[in-house]
Amino acid sequence: MIVEVDDGIILKPVKRKIDPEKLREAFKRHVESLNKIQGRREPKPGELAKSSLEEEFDDKSIY
Repeated sequence: MIVEVDDGIILKPVKRKIDPEKLREAFKRHVESLNKIQGRREPKPGELAKSSLEEEFDDKSIY
């Protein structure tokens, strides 16, 4: 799946073969890098329901 973000979010299917093992490793590295961020926490269910995507990225307290 390819995600394009412009005036909206567009999801497009990928037309090439994906190596599942490479994808798993990339996700694993991403999770490891997220775990190194001090003070990072996951939102509680419904906490961001009324927040726009832009507001989430403007919130410097999550970095």
